[in-house]
Amino acid sequence: MLDLLSECHASPTAEVIGLTGPPGVGKSTLMDALIRLSRSDGCTVGCIAVDPSSRHSGGALLGDRTRLTTDPEDQGVFVRSMAARDRLGGLAAQSVGAMVLMRALFDRVLIETVGVGQSETDIADLADLVLFCVQPGSGDSLQYMKAGIAEIPDIVVVTKADLGAAAQRAQSDVQGGMGLSVGPEPPVLLVSASDQASLKALLDCIQEQCRLGAGERAAKRHRQSEVWLSQAVRDRFGRDGLARAGDLRLAPGQSPFIRLRQVAERLA
Repeated sequence: MLDLLSECHASPTAEVIGLTGPPGVGKSTLMDALIRLSRSDGCTVGCIAVDPSSRHSGGALLGDRTRLTTDPEDQGVFVRSMAARDRLGGLAAQSVGAMVLMRALFDRVLIETVGVGQSETDIADLADLVLFCVQPGSGDSLQYMKAGIAEIPDIVVVTKADLGAAAQRAQSDVQGGMGLSVGPEPPVLLVSASDQASLKALLDCIQEQCRLGAGERAAKRHRQSEVWLSQAVRDRFGRDGLARAGDLRLAPGQSPFIRLRQVAERLA
């Protein structure tokens, strides 16, 4: 399996878009809309939907796909639901492997994270572009200055824009909070699932942001691979194993999956 992942890691074709935000904000509905727009443009789409797991039973509802209106006969769309289990950060342990496989097979990959709070920010270490979804009435500008939120989005989407004044107030609050954060201020868009024009404007913004970030993408993915490798070593061998592993930096183009095998053989 590591050999297959290494092969796919070396031949990425897709842009990877992450969707994050609190429960009920409309992430699944937004993913459904982006799937439909992508397919209408002729793009194939791979989707990963991560659901929280019960602390008592370990089970997960995996209900995100019930909001997806994809045609089961459409071979250009593949949806993989997975449970976060005991992993924090908003993703599942299998998310990286699934993303690497899909990134080599599809034109666009969409990843919906567990939506809980301000610490579920692992999506920034997986996606090329992160959409942070905000619901009208969800807080004032101070909420969007907090580090867990302000540091990850490339685009902020105020959902349910058909609420009118409440959505416009949310947009102003986000712009006020993000304007005081470190780094470039992300675009803040008003989007309604019932308004095709706003959805098309969002897709255009995604494509523009991907184009602007294309020059830094290889370096960003390299850093993400190093983060994943360190996490994988820590998950398997603990903090002591991570310390014994030593320098886990990757050479340019080096597969983190093959490197993990080498480290595991040395630490076993």
